[in-house]
Amino acid sequence: MKLITADKSVLLLIDFQQKLMPAIDQGEMILKYASALARSARILNIPIHATEQAPDSLGPTVGGLLQGDEPVQIKNHFGATLEAGFNPWLPAGRDVVVAGCETHICVLQTVIGLLNQGRKVFIVDDALGARENYSKQIAIERMVFNGAQRVTTEMVLFEWMRTSKHPNFKEIQSFIK
Repeated sequence: MKLITADKSVLLLIDFQQKLMPAIDQGEMILKYASALARSARILNIPIHATEQAPDSLGPTVGGLLQGDEPVQIKNHFGATLEAGFNPWLPAGRDVVVAGCETHICVLQTVIGLLNQGRKVFIVDDALGARENYSKQIAIERMVFNGAQRVTTEMVLFEWMRTSKHPNFKEIQSFIK
């Protein structure tokens, strides 16, 4: 068992798109936690990568979640690992911290693909969304059964920092209060 480390992580934000989010159960809360992860990752110099599923239909990533220089992989496959160019695009040798929508479709298929590649994957439960909660829960069970570790936003942030003496502790802690 190991803790999540800032120097070995990449944050993957899957399909937090403008036209999809209004249909997501507890979408505002999920975006709050995804934003806390992204803001903290920036402070800690953790790479952030995002995907967008058919953005011509579902729109771009919701405003404010990404900054201009953070890469976005456009995809049509539900599982991002099947998309040409995805695997070299995601930094090698890093554990993947995953937040996104919809948990039982694009998140599930991407996580299974990452696990099949031998990646260590942490799924952030409170930053995962679906239209129906039962679909989310079944997908989480399946990902955990296949080797993903289920975590919360607070677990990730505090593991990234390791100590209350971290120079950015108060700022990062404020994102989840």
